[in-house]
Amino acid sequence: MVVIRLARGGSKKRPFYNIVAADSRNRRDGRFIERVGFYNPVGNPNVENLRIALDRVNYWVSNGAQVSEAVARLLKTYKPA
Repeated sequence: MVVIRLARGGSKKRPFYNIVAADSRNRRDGRFIERVGFYNPVGNPNVENLRIALDRVNYWVSNGAQVSEAVARLLKTYKPA
């Protein structure tokens, strides 16, 4: 099953998350099918900290992908510029 979830990057105490479409059997930070956005929770407020390609998310959901709880919460708050 394909799931849209967060993959953690960045260094210690400075997290950075990629929003990815991945097979649910792969590790959290492992192999993924497609990167559909990013989220920087500790970024500068003057810089873009969240970007999501909504067309690609909708494509994956229409093909049966499940959205994780964290990504669903981010999708609710996302308003493209």
